Amino acid sequence: MSPTLLINGAKGRMGHALLQAAQEFNLTVAATADAGDDLAAAMDRADVTVDFSSHLATRQLLELAIAERKPVVIGTTGHAPEAKAQLLKLAAQVPCVWAGNYSVGVNLLFALTRRATAVLGATYDAEVVEMHHRFKKDAPSGTAARLLEIILEERKLGAEALRHGRNGITGERTSAEVGIHSLRGGDVVGDHTVIFAALGERLELTHKASDRAIFAQGALRAARWIVNQPAGVYDMQDVLGLK
Repeated sequence: MSPTLLINGAKGRMGHALLQAAQEFNLTVAATADAGDDLAAAMDRADVTVDFSSHLATRQLLELAIAERKPVVIGTTGHAPEAKAQLLKLAAQVPCVWAGNYSVGVNLLFALTRRATAVLGATYDAEVVEMHHRFKKDAPSGTAARLLEIILEERKLGAEALRHGRNGITGERTSAEVGIHSLRGGDVVGDHTVIFAALGERLELTHKASDRAIFAQGALRAARWIVNQPAGVYDMQDVLGLK
């Protein structure tokens, strides 16, 4: 039997996409919530919460989920690294899928990026370029942040290696840095490119989204999966069996 859903952030762009996708897949939305609503009452009416609201609301959401012993799917981005580390400790107390991107294609991009980083090595300069619509409030995107994490993990580098754009006389690029460039404009749903550039050749891995429905479908797939899992933090790699 499919779980009943609480869509938190239902009035946002992703909220609308989730409501539409739930209807298409015959999933029951038992409750919706937005800023100012009684989130506890809404959570009580559903089996699992799918959250695409605000990073400012994540702590309250997780505290309520722990109290209610309810699984959650979190797609909200924009958390500062220190805050996210603390929130992940809370999230581990319930079954939780936390991902910056719920697209199947993007999660394959994550796997390919890890493989390419391991195979190519530091002689290939790594840069990440992402572009989103003019209304996006955070940068870099959650997807770009995850791509950067993967590259840093494989190369055993810390966050100090990141270069958020370049300006002025920066000197020659070193192999111990990873570039990130965030573009904003128009109605772009989400474009991500990972570039590995060496002397003599360049490899580019690109994913382009044209419809938010792909993210909504992936998040609902995660919601159906997480209700059968023990407490802990999972990502879409787990949901899709890519690990």
